[in-house]
Amino acid sequence: MSHPLLTALRALDVADKVGPLAKPADTALLAEWQRSGVRFVSSADQLTSRYYDAVRELFDCIAPAADETPILHEGGIYHGCWLESTGTINAELLSRFLPSITTATYAAFARYQRSDGLFPYKITPQGPGFNQIQLVTPLARSVWNHFRLNRLDTDWLSHMFGAMARYDAWLARHRDTLGTGAVEAFSTYDTGHDLSSRFWHVPDSPFGNDPTRYDPDNPILPFIAPDLTANVACQRDYLGAMADHLGGDGNAWRDKAEASRTALYAQCFDPDDAFFYDRDRHGRLVRIQSDNLLRVLACEIGDAGKFAEALDRYLLNTRKFFAKFPLTSIALDDPRFDPNAGQNSWDGPSNFLSIIRAAHAFEHHGRDVELSWIMQPTLSALFTADRFPQTLNPYTGAAGFTEKYAPSILCLLDFVERLSGILPRPDGAIWFTGLIPKPATHRYELWETAYARRIDGVEFELLNTVESSEIHRNGTLLARFPAGLRLITDRTGALVEIVGLTSRTVSGNLEWDGQSIAFAIAPNERQRFEAGAFLSTSSPGLVLPSYG
Repeated sequence: MSHPLLTALRALDVADKVGPLAKPADTALLAEWQRSGVRFVSSADQLTSRYYDAVRELFDCIAPAADETPILHEGGIYHGCWLESTGTINAELLSRFLPSITTATYAAFARYQRSDGLFPYKITPQGPGFNQIQLVTPLARSVWNHFRLNRLDTDWLSHMFGAMARYDAWLARHRDTLGTGAVEAFSTYDTGHDLSSRFWHVPDSPFGNDPTRYDPDNPILPFIAPDLTANVACQRDYLGAMADHLGGDGNAWRDKAEASRTALYAQCFDPDDAFFYDRDRHGRLVRIQSDNLLRVLACEIGDAGKFAEALDRYLLNTRKFFAKFPLTSIALDDPRFDPNAGQNSWDGPSNFLSIIRAAHAFEHHGRDVELSWIMQPTLSALFTADRFPQTLNPYTGAAGFTEKYAPSILCLLDFVERLSGILPRPDGAIWFTGLIPKPATHRYELWETAYARRIDGVEFELLNTVESSEIHRNGTLLARFPAGLRLITDRTGALVEIVGLTSRTVSGNLEWDGQSIAFAIAPNERQRFEAGAFLSTSSPGLVLPSYG
Protein backbone atom coordinates (compact mmCIF):
# COMPACT_ATOMS: atom_id res chain seq x y z
CA MET A 1 0.00 0.00 0.00
CA SER A 2 1.31 3.44 -0.92
CA HIS A 3 2.28 5.85 1.86
CA PRO A 4 -0.32 8.67 2.28
CA LEU A 5 2.31 11.33 1.48
CA LEU A 6 3.24 9.56 -1.75
CA THR A 7 -0.43 9.37 -2.66
CA ALA A 8 -0.82 13.09 -1.94
CA LEU A 9 2.27 13.88 -4.02
CA ARG A 10 0.94 11.99 -7.02
CA ALA A 11 -2.46 13.67 -6.78
CA LEU A 12 -1.08 17.18 -6.32
CA ASP A 13 -1.92 19.80 -8.95
CA VAL A 14 0.82 22.46 -9.00
CA ALA A 15 -1.44 24.98 -10.74
CA ASP A 16 -4.08 24.56 -8.06
CA LYS A 17 -1.53 24.95 -5.24
CA VAL A 18 0.05 28.05 -6.80
CA GLY A 19 -3.36 29.62 -7.25
CA PRO A 20 -4.44 32.48 -9.54
CA LEU A 21 -1.56 33.89 -11.59
CA ALA A 22 -0.74 37.57 -11.20
CA LYS A 23 0.07 38.35 -14.83
CA PRO A 24 -0.41 36.75 -18.27
CA ALA A 25 3.31 35.94 -18.62
CA ASP A 26 3.08 33.69 -15.56
CA THR A 27 1.26 31.10 -17.67
CA ALA A 28 4.52 30.29 -19.47
CA LEU A 29 6.40 30.15 -16.15
CA LEU A 30 3.89 27.73 -14.70
CA ALA A 31 4.16 25.52 -17.80
CA GLU A 32 7.95 25.46 -17.54
CA TRP A 33 7.75 24.64 -13.84
CA GLN A 34 5.37 21.79 -14.60
CA ARG A 35 7.76 20.42 -17.23
CA SER A 36 10.36 20.03 -14.48
CA GLY A 37 7.95 17.75 -12.65
CA VAL A 38 8.93 19.38 -9.35
CA ARG A 39 6.32 18.86 -6.63
CA PHE A 40 6.54 18.90 -2.84
CA VAL A 41 4.23 17.86 -0.01
CA SER A 42 4.71 17.57 3.72
CA SER A 43 2.85 15.94 6.58
CA ALA A 44 2.61 19.51 7.95
CA ASP A 45 0.21 21.56 5.83
CA GLN A 46 2.10 24.73 6.75
CA LEU A 47 5.23 23.52 4.97
CA THR A 48 3.32 22.57 1.84
CA SER A 49 1.55 25.94 1.77
CA ARG A 50 4.76 27.92 2.27
CA TYR A 51 6.44 25.98 -0.52
CA TYR A 52 3.81 27.02 -3.04
CA ASP A 53 3.78 30.56 -1.65
CA ALA A 54 7.44 30.58 -2.68
CA VAL A 55 6.66 29.34 -6.20
CA ARG A 56 3.92 31.94 -6.66
CA GLU A 57 6.07 34.80 -5.35
CA LEU A 58 8.99 33.63 -7.46
CA PHE A 59 6.81 34.22 -10.53
CA ASP A 60 6.23 37.76 -9.21
CA CYS A 61 10.02 38.29 -9.32
CA ILE A 62 10.23 37.52 -13.06
CA ALA A 63 9.48 40.32 -15.51
CA PRO A 64 11.12 42.44 -18.19
CA ALA A 65 13.62 45.05 -17.03
CA ALA A 66 15.46 47.25 -19.53
CA ASP A 67 13.79 45.60 -22.54
CA GLU A 68 10.94 43.18 -23.28
CA THR A 69 12.74 39.98 -22.23
CA PRO A 70 11.59 38.56 -18.87
CA ILE A 71 14.50 38.07 -16.45
CA LEU A 72 14.83 37.39 -12.73
CA HIS A 73 14.51 40.43 -10.45
CA GLU A 74 15.92 40.79 -6.94
CA GLY A 75 12.46 41.44 -5.54
CA GLY A 76 11.36 43.36 -2.49
CA ILE A 77 12.28 47.02 -2.80
CA TYR A 78 14.87 46.16 -5.47
CA HIS A 79 13.29 46.63 -8.88
CA GLY A 80 15.74 45.04 -11.24
CA CYS A 81 18.55 42.51 -11.52
CA TRP A 82 21.89 42.90 -9.70
CA LEU A 83 25.05 41.18 -10.94
CA GLU A 84 26.28 40.32 -7.40
CA SER A 85 23.15 38.30 -6.63
CA THR A 86 20.22 38.12 -9.05
CA GLY A 87 22.52 37.78 -12.04
CA THR A 88 24.71 35.09 -10.46
CA ILE A 89 23.79 32.94 -7.44
CA ASN A 90 20.01 33.57 -7.59
CA ALA A 91 19.86 32.64 -11.26
CA GLU A 92 22.14 29.65 -10.62
CA LEU A 93 19.57 28.26 -8.17
CA LEU A 94 16.72 29.12 -10.53
CA SER A 95 18.47 27.07 -13.23
CA ARG A 96 17.05 23.86 -11.76
CA PHE A 97 13.47 25.11 -11.92
CA LEU A 98 13.08 27.70 -14.71
CA PRO A 99 16.19 27.36 -16.89
CA SER A 100 14.91 29.62 -19.67
CA ILE A 101 14.78 32.56 -17.26
CA THR A 102 18.31 31.83 -16.04
CA THR A 103 19.56 31.81 -19.64
CA ALA A 104 17.87 35.14 -20.32
CA THR A 105 19.16 36.67 -17.09
CA TYR A 106 22.79 35.82 -17.78
CA ALA A 107 22.51 36.88 -21.41
CA ALA A 108 21.16 40.28 -20.37
CA PHE A 109 24.46 41.24 -18.74
CA ALA A 110 26.36 40.37 -21.91
CA ARG A 111 23.80 42.24 -24.01
CA TYR A 112 24.24 45.45 -22.00
CA GLN A 113 28.01 45.17 -21.61
CA ARG A 114 29.70 48.50 -22.28
CA SER A 115 32.04 48.82 -25.25
CA ASP A 116 35.07 49.05 -22.92
CA GLY A 117 34.16 45.67 -21.38
CA LEU A 118 32.38 46.80 -18.20
CA PHE A 119 29.31 44.78 -17.21
CA PRO A 120 26.40 46.69 -15.70
CA TYR A 121 26.18 46.14 -11.96
CA LYS A 122 22.40 46.17 -12.34
CA ILE A 123 19.71 46.11 -15.01
CA THR A 124 16.49 47.90 -14.10
CA PRO A 125 13.43 49.25 -15.92
CA GLN A 126 15.40 52.50 -16.23
CA GLY A 127 18.19 50.68 -18.07
CA PRO A 128 21.63 49.27 -17.21
CA GLY A 129 23.64 50.88 -14.42
CA PHE A 130 27.42 51.33 -14.42
CA ASN A 131 28.13 53.38 -11.27
CA GLN A 132 30.07 50.61 -9.51
CA ILE A 133 31.09 46.98 -10.00
CA GLN A 134 29.30 45.08 -7.16
CA LEU A 135 30.79 41.57 -7.42
CA VAL A 136 30.35 38.59 -5.10
CA THR A 137 29.42 35.22 -6.67
CA PRO A 138 31.58 34.49 -9.74
CA LEU A 139 29.44 34.78 -12.87
CA ALA A 140 31.63 32.31 -14.77
CA ARG A 141 30.92 29.55 -12.24
CA SER A 142 27.19 30.19 -12.46
CA VAL A 143 27.21 30.24 -16.26
CA TRP A 144 29.29 27.06 -16.51
CA ASN A 145 27.05 25.17 -14.10
CA HIS A 146 23.93 26.32 -15.93
CA PHE A 147 25.41 25.34 -19.28
CA ARG A 148 26.31 21.83 -18.08
CA LEU A 149 23.14 21.17 -16.12
CA ASN A 150 20.83 22.14 -18.95
CA ARG A 151 23.03 21.02 -21.85
CA LEU A 152 22.86 24.35 -23.61
CA ASP A 153 24.10 25.37 -27.02
CA THR A 154 27.87 25.88 -27.32
CA ASP A 155 27.30 29.10 -29.26
CA TRP A 156 25.61 30.59 -26.20
CA LEU A 157 28.53 29.55 -24.02
CA SER A 158 31.00 31.05 -26.49
CA HIS A 159 29.09 34.34 -26.44
CA MET A 160 29.10 34.47 -22.63
CA PHE A 161 32.77 33.46 -22.50
CA GLY A 162 33.77 36.34 -24.75
CA ALA A 163 31.81 38.84 -22.68
CA MET A 164 33.31 37.62 -19.39
CA ALA A 165 36.83 37.65 -20.83
CA ARG A 166 36.35 41.30 -21.81
CA TYR A 167 35.10 42.11 -18.32
CA ASP A 168 38.13 40.40 -16.78
CA ALA A 169 40.35 42.68 -18.85
CA TRP A 170 38.38 45.74 -17.67
CA LEU A 171 38.91 44.81 -14.03
CA ALA A 172 42.63 44.24 -14.59
CA ARG A 173 42.94 47.69 -16.22
CA HIS A 174 40.95 49.71 -13.70
CA ARG A 175 40.91 47.93 -10.33
CA ASP A 176 44.58 47.32 -9.58
CA THR A 177 45.85 50.85 -9.10
CA LEU A 178 48.45 49.74 -6.52
CA GLY A 179 49.90 47.10 -8.82
CA THR A 180 49.50 44.20 -6.41
CA GLY A 181 47.71 41.83 -8.80
CA ALA A 182 44.65 41.88 -6.52
CA VAL A 183 41.32 43.65 -7.09
CA GLU A 184 40.43 46.87 -5.32
CA ALA A 185 37.22 48.23 -3.83
CA PHE A 186 36.65 51.93 -4.39
CA SER A 187 33.40 52.10 -2.40
CA THR A 188 30.97 50.21 -0.17
CA TYR A 189 28.66 49.33 -3.03
CA ASP A 190 31.44 47.61 -5.00
CA THR A 191 30.90 44.59 -2.73
CA GLY A 192 27.23 45.13 -1.84
CA HIS A 193 28.14 45.34 1.85
CA ASP A 194 25.68 48.14 2.66
CA LEU A 195 26.01 49.63 6.19
CA SER A 196 28.83 47.23 7.04
CA SER A 197 31.39 48.55 9.52
CA ARG A 198 33.90 47.06 7.09
CA PHE A 199 33.35 50.26 5.09
CA TRP A 200 32.89 52.89 7.77
CA HIS A 201 34.42 56.17 6.54
CA VAL A 202 34.39 54.96 2.95
CA PRO A 203 31.93 56.45 0.42
CA ASP A 204 29.01 54.29 -0.67
CA SER A 205 29.70 54.99 -4.37
CA PRO A 206 32.89 55.49 -6.42
CA PHE A 207 34.07 59.06 -6.95
CA GLY A 208 31.81 60.91 -9.37
CA ASN A 209 29.81 57.67 -9.78
CA ASP A 210 32.64 56.57 -12.07
CA PRO A 211 33.67 52.93 -11.43
CA THR A 212 37.24 53.70 -12.56
CA ARG A 213 37.83 56.31 -9.80
CA TYR A 214 37.99 56.51 -6.01
CA ASP A 215 37.84 59.69 -3.93
CA PRO A 216 41.39 61.11 -4.00
CA ASP A 217 40.75 62.88 -0.68
CA ASN A 218 39.71 59.75 1.17
CA PRO A 219 42.55 58.87 3.57
CA ILE A 220 42.27 55.07 3.32
CA LEU A 221 41.11 54.16 -0.20
CA PRO A 222 41.52 52.05 -2.23
CA PHE A 223 40.99 48.82 -0.32
CA ILE A 224 42.60 45.65 -1.62
CA ALA A 225 39.50 43.51 -1.27
CA PRO A 226 39.64 39.76 -0.61
CA ASP A 227 36.12 39.02 -1.87
CA LEU A 228 36.70 40.86 -5.15
CA THR A 229 40.10 39.23 -5.63
CA ALA A 230 38.73 35.75 -4.85
CA ASN A 231 35.88 36.38 -7.27
CA VAL A 232 38.31 37.08 -10.11
CA ALA A 233 40.46 34.06 -9.22
CA CYS A 234 37.46 31.75 -9.31
CA GLN A 235 36.12 33.37 -12.48
CA ARG A 236 39.42 32.71 -14.19
CA ASP A 237 39.39 29.02 -13.21
CA TYR A 238 35.95 28.59 -14.75
CA LEU A 239 36.90 30.62 -17.80
CA GLY A 240 39.71 28.09 -18.16
CA ALA A 241 37.20 25.24 -18.13
CA MET A 242 35.14 27.04 -20.77
CA ALA A 243 38.21 27.71 -22.89
CA ASP A 244 39.06 24.00 -22.81
CA HIS A 245 35.53 23.12 -23.88
CA LEU A 246 35.58 25.70 -26.67
CA GLY A 247 38.97 24.60 -27.99
CA GLY A 248 40.99 27.47 -26.53
CA ASP A 249 43.86 27.74 -24.06
CA GLY A 250 42.47 26.94 -20.63
CA ASN A 251 45.92 26.88 -19.06
CA ALA A 252 46.41 30.59 -19.74
CA TRP A 253 43.30 31.32 -17.66
CA ARG A 254 44.38 28.94 -14.91
CA ASP A 255 47.74 30.69 -14.73
CA LYS A 256 45.91 34.01 -14.27
CA ALA A 257 43.74 32.42 -11.58
CA GLU A 258 46.81 31.23 -9.70
CA ALA A 259 48.32 34.73 -9.89
CA SER A 260 45.11 36.13 -8.37
CA ARG A 261 45.22 33.58 -5.53
CA THR A 262 48.86 34.42 -4.85
CA ALA A 263 47.96 38.11 -4.61
CA LEU A 264 44.97 37.31 -2.38
CA TYR A 265 47.11 35.48 0.17
CA ALA A 266 49.93 37.99 -0.01
CA GLN A 267 47.71 41.02 0.50
CA CYS A 268 44.66 39.93 2.49
CA PHE A 269 45.33 36.78 4.52
CA ASP A 270 46.35 36.95 8.17
CA PRO A 271 47.87 33.54 9.05
CA ASP A 272 47.52 34.12 12.79
CA ASP A 273 43.80 34.84 12.54
CA ALA A 274 43.35 32.53 9.53
CA PHE A 275 41.08 35.25 8.14
CA PHE A 276 40.89 37.38 5.01
CA TYR A 277 40.79 41.15 5.55
CA ASP A 278 40.80 44.22 3.34
CA ARG A 279 44.10 46.07 3.19
CA ASP A 280 43.99 49.86 2.96
CA ARG A 281 46.30 51.92 0.80
CA HIS A 282 48.75 52.36 3.69
CA GLY A 283 49.25 48.60 3.96
CA ARG A 284 47.14 48.15 7.11
CA LEU A 285 44.69 45.26 7.44
CA VAL A 286 41.10 46.33 8.13
CA ARG A 287 40.54 43.89 10.98
CA ILE A 288 36.78 43.53 10.82
CA GLN A 289 35.56 39.95 10.65
CA SER A 290 32.66 39.91 8.22
CA ASP A 291 31.12 37.47 5.78
CA ASN A 292 34.10 38.39 3.62
CA LEU A 293 35.46 35.04 4.83
CA LEU A 294 32.48 33.07 3.54
CA ARG A 295 32.59 34.93 0.22
CA VAL A 296 36.23 33.98 -0.27
CA LEU A 297 35.58 30.34 0.66
CA ALA A 298 32.62 30.16 -1.73
CA CYS A 299 35.09 31.10 -4.47
CA GLU A 300 36.89 27.78 -3.84
CA ILE A 301 39.87 29.37 -2.10
CA GLY A 302 41.88 27.09 0.19
CA ASP A 303 42.07 23.35 0.74
CA ALA A 304 39.92 21.05 2.88
CA GLY A 305 42.11 21.56 5.95
CA LYS A 306 41.83 25.34 5.77
CA PHE A 307 38.09 25.07 5.35
CA ALA A 308 37.79 22.84 8.42
CA GLU A 309 39.78 25.43 10.39
CA ALA A 310 37.45 28.18 9.15
CA LEU A 311 34.46 26.13 10.30
CA ASP A 312 35.95 25.55 13.75
CA ARG A 313 37.19 29.08 14.39
CA TYR A 314 34.52 31.10 12.65
CA LEU A 315 31.57 29.72 10.68
CA LEU A 316 30.45 27.21 13.34
CA ASN A 317 31.63 29.28 16.30
CA THR A 318 28.77 30.73 18.35
CA ARG A 319 30.92 33.77 19.25
CA LYS A 320 31.52 34.50 15.57
CA PHE A 321 28.98 33.65 12.85
CA PHE A 322 27.07 30.59 14.10
CA ALA A 323 24.11 32.36 15.67
CA LYS A 324 20.93 30.47 16.48
CA PHE A 325 19.86 31.49 12.98
CA PRO A 326 23.17 31.63 11.06
CA LEU A 327 25.16 33.03 9.32
CA THR A 328 25.65 36.58 10.59
CA SER A 329 27.15 39.27 8.39
CA ILE A 330 29.55 40.53 11.09
CA ALA A 331 31.11 38.42 13.85
CA LEU A 332 28.87 38.32 16.92
CA ASP A 333 31.74 39.27 19.23
CA ASP A 334 32.65 42.41 17.29
CA PRO A 335 31.53 45.47 19.31
CA ARG A 336 30.20 46.95 16.05
CA PHE A 337 27.82 43.99 15.57
CA ASP A 338 24.24 45.26 15.18
CA PRO A 339 21.48 42.62 15.01
CA ASN A 340 18.90 45.08 13.63
CA ALA A 341 17.29 43.11 10.79
CA GLY A 342 14.79 45.83 9.93
CA GLN A 343 16.96 47.51 7.30
CA ASN A 344 19.28 46.67 4.42
CA SER A 345 22.21 45.97 6.72
CA TRP A 346 25.36 43.86 6.43
CA ASP A 347 26.50 44.86 9.91
CA GLY A 348 25.00 41.97 11.86
CA PRO A 349 21.77 40.38 10.58
CA SER A 350 21.80 37.04 8.83
CA ASN A 351 21.35 37.91 5.16
CA PHE A 352 19.76 35.43 2.78
CA LEU A 353 22.38 36.18 0.15
CA SER A 354 25.09 34.93 2.55
CA ILE A 355 23.01 31.87 3.35
CA ILE A 356 22.43 30.79 -0.25
CA ARG A 357 26.07 31.43 -1.16
CA ALA A 358 27.20 29.17 1.68
CA ALA A 359 26.11 25.87 0.14
CA HIS A 360 28.81 25.84 -2.53
CA ALA A 361 31.58 26.51 -0.01
CA PHE A 362 30.48 23.67 2.26
CA GLU A 363 29.80 21.14 -0.49
CA HIS A 364 33.04 21.94 -2.32
CA HIS A 365 34.89 20.53 0.70
CA GLY A 366 32.49 17.66 1.45
CA ARG A 367 30.97 19.30 4.55
CA ASP A 368 27.38 18.27 3.85
CA VAL A 369 26.49 17.48 7.48
CA GLU A 370 27.70 20.86 8.73
CA LEU A 371 25.75 22.57 5.94
CA SER A 372 22.58 20.91 7.20
CA TRP A 373 23.06 22.80 10.48
CA ILE A 374 22.74 26.03 8.46
CA MET A 375 19.82 24.79 6.38
CA GLN A 376 17.64 23.44 9.19
CA PRO A 377 17.15 26.66 11.23
CA THR A 378 16.89 28.71 8.03
CA LEU A 379 14.09 26.54 6.69
CA SER A 380 12.41 26.58 10.08
CA ALA A 381 12.39 30.39 10.02
CA LEU A 382 11.07 30.52 6.45
CA PHE A 383 8.31 27.99 7.10
CA THR A 384 6.96 30.07 9.98
CA ALA A 385 7.55 33.56 8.50
CA ASP A 386 4.76 35.69 7.09
CA ARG A 387 6.89 36.86 4.14
CA PHE A 388 10.15 36.22 2.28
CA PRO A 389 12.59 38.82 3.71
CA GLN A 390 16.14 39.88 2.95
CA THR A 391 17.33 39.40 6.54
CA LEU A 392 16.68 37.34 9.66
CA ASN A 393 17.15 38.33 13.25
CA PRO A 394 20.08 36.03 14.13
CA TYR A 395 18.78 35.50 17.69
CA THR A 396 15.09 34.79 17.03
CA GLY A 397 14.77 34.02 13.31
CA ALA A 398 12.18 36.78 12.94
CA ALA A 399 11.73 38.02 9.39
CA GLY A 400 13.49 41.33 8.79
CA PHE A 401 13.75 43.83 5.97
CA THR A 402 11.51 43.83 2.87
CA GLU A 403 9.36 41.05 1.34
CA LYS A 404 8.97 39.01 -1.88
CA TYR A 405 12.77 38.88 -1.95
CA ALA A 406 14.07 36.43 -4.56
CA PRO A 407 17.10 35.17 -2.55
CA SER A 408 14.92 34.03 0.37
CA ILE A 409 12.28 32.59 -1.99
CA LEU A 410 14.96 30.62 -3.81
CA CYS A 411 16.56 29.69 -0.49
CA LEU A 412 13.40 27.85 0.54
CA LEU A 413 13.14 26.07 -2.82
CA ASP A 414 16.86 25.23 -2.89
CA PHE A 415 17.15 24.05 0.72
CA VAL A 416 14.05 21.86 0.48
CA GLU A 417 15.63 20.17 -2.53
CA ARG A 418 19.10 19.92 -0.94
CA LEU A 419 17.77 18.60 2.37
CA SER A 420 14.76 16.49 1.41
CA GLY A 421 14.52 16.37 -2.35
CA ILE A 422 15.86 15.32 -5.74
CA LEU A 423 18.64 17.58 -6.98
CA PRO A 424 20.20 17.26 -10.46
CA ARG A 425 23.86 18.31 -10.63
CA PRO A 426 25.92 19.88 -13.42
CA ASP A 427 28.19 16.80 -13.51
CA GLY A 428 25.26 14.56 -14.44
CA ALA A 429 24.64 13.17 -10.95
CA ILE A 430 21.33 13.20 -9.11
CA TRP A 431 21.16 13.65 -5.34
CA PHE A 432 18.38 11.93 -3.36
CA THR A 433 18.67 13.25 0.20
CA GLY A 434 16.98 11.41 3.05
CA LEU A 435 16.58 14.08 5.73
CA ILE A 436 13.47 15.86 6.98
CA PRO A 437 13.15 19.51 8.06
CA LYS A 438 13.03 20.15 11.79
CA PRO A 439 11.63 23.08 13.80
CA ALA A 440 14.29 25.29 15.40
CA THR A 441 12.09 26.67 18.17
CA HIS A 442 9.36 25.54 20.56
CA ARG A 443 8.04 21.99 20.76
CA TYR A 444 9.00 19.07 18.55
CA GLU A 445 6.91 18.67 15.40
CA LEU A 446 7.04 15.93 12.81
CA TRP A 447 7.63 17.23 9.29
CA GLU A 448 7.81 14.27 6.89
CA THR A 449 8.08 15.02 3.17
CA ALA A 450 7.69 13.74 -0.36
CA TYR A 451 9.29 15.26 -3.44
CA ALA A 452 9.08 14.65 -7.19
CA ARG A 453 11.17 15.69 -10.19
CA ARG A 454 11.28 14.71 -13.87
CA ILE A 455 14.76 14.20 -15.37
CA ASP A 456 15.26 13.24 -19.04
CA GLY A 457 11.66 12.09 -19.17
CA VAL A 458 11.99 9.83 -16.12
CA GLU A 459 9.67 10.47 -13.16
CA PHE A 460 11.48 10.24 -9.82
CA GLU A 461 9.84 10.46 -6.40
CA LEU A 462 11.44 10.58 -2.94
CA LEU A 463 9.55 9.84 0.28
CA ASN A 464 11.24 10.84 3.55
CA THR A 465 9.92 9.67 6.93
CA VAL A 466 11.50 9.77 10.38
CA GLU A 467 12.96 6.29 10.06
CA SER A 468 13.49 5.67 6.35
CA SER A 469 13.34 6.94 2.78
CA GLU A 470 12.11 5.52 -0.52
CA ILE A 471 12.93 6.34 -4.14
CA HIS A 472 10.44 5.52 -6.87
CA ARG A 473 11.25 5.59 -10.59
CA ASN A 474 8.31 5.84 -12.98
CA GLY A 475 6.01 4.71 -10.20
CA THR A 476 8.04 1.63 -9.22
CA LEU A 477 10.01 1.29 -5.99
CA LEU A 478 13.72 1.62 -6.76
CA ALA A 479 15.29 1.98 -3.29
CA ARG A 480 14.52 1.94 0.42
CA PHE A 481 17.13 3.03 2.96
CA PRO A 482 17.52 4.34 6.53
CA ALA A 483 17.06 8.06 7.11
CA GLY A 484 20.19 10.21 7.22
CA LEU A 485 21.65 9.11 3.90
CA ARG A 486 22.14 10.71 0.49
CA LEU A 487 22.02 8.42 -2.53
CA ILE A 488 23.81 9.65 -5.62
CA THR A 489 22.88 8.20 -9.00
CA ASP A 490 23.54 9.05 -12.62
CA ARG A 491 20.78 10.66 -14.68
CA THR A 492 19.26 7.26 -15.51
CA GLY A 493 18.97 6.36 -11.83
CA ALA A 494 21.93 3.93 -11.65
CA LEU A 495 23.46 3.90 -8.15
CA VAL A 496 26.89 5.56 -7.91
CA GLU A 497 27.56 6.58 -4.30
CA ILE A 498 26.17 7.13 -0.80
CA VAL A 499 27.00 9.95 1.63
CA GLY A 500 26.50 10.11 5.41
CA LEU A 501 24.28 13.14 6.01
CA THR A 502 23.87 13.26 9.78
CA SER A 503 26.12 13.55 12.83
CA ARG A 504 25.70 9.88 13.79
CA THR A 505 26.91 6.79 11.98
CA VAL A 506 24.08 5.47 9.83
CA SER A 507 23.91 1.71 9.38
CA GLY A 508 21.49 -0.85 8.06
CA ASN A 509 20.52 -2.21 4.68
CA LEU A 510 19.97 -0.41 1.42
CA GLU A 511 17.35 -2.17 -0.65
CA TRP A 512 18.29 -1.31 -4.20
CA ASP A 513 16.56 -2.60 -7.30
CA GLY A 514 15.89 -6.00 -5.71
CA GLN A 515 19.18 -6.27 -3.79
CA SER A 516 19.74 -5.82 -0.04
CA ILE A 517 23.15 -4.28 0.67
CA ALA A 518 24.50 -3.86 4.21
CA PHE A 519 26.38 -0.65 5.01
CA ALA A 520 27.60 1.58 7.83
CA ILE A 521 28.62 5.14 7.03
CA ALA A 522 30.11 7.92 9.17
CA PRO A 523 29.23 11.63 9.01
CA ASN A 524 30.36 13.15 5.68
CA GLU A 525 31.79 9.81 4.58
CA ARG A 526 31.42 8.93 0.90
CA GLN A 527 31.20 5.33 -0.26
CA ARG A 528 31.23 4.30 -3.91
CA PHE A 529 29.02 1.45 -5.10
CA GLU A 530 31.14 -1.18 -6.86
CA ALA A 531 30.48 -4.85 -7.60
CA GLY A 532 27.43 -4.96 -5.37
CA ALA A 533 29.11 -3.43 -2.29
CA PHE A 534 30.16 -0.04 -0.90
CA LEU A 535 33.80 1.11 -0.82
CA SER A 536 34.80 4.14 1.26
CA THR A 537 36.45 6.86 -0.83
CA SER A 538 36.66 9.70 1.71
CA SER A 539 35.83 10.25 5.37
CA PRO A 540 36.78 13.77 6.51
CA GLY A 541 35.04 13.46 9.87
CA LEU A 542 32.93 16.15 11.49
CA VAL A 543 33.70 19.69 12.64
CA LEU A 544 31.62 20.27 15.76
CA PRO A 545 30.07 23.61 16.71
CA SER A 546 32.40 25.63 18.95
CA TYR A 547 31.88 28.27 21.61
CA GLY A 548 34.78 30.67 21.28
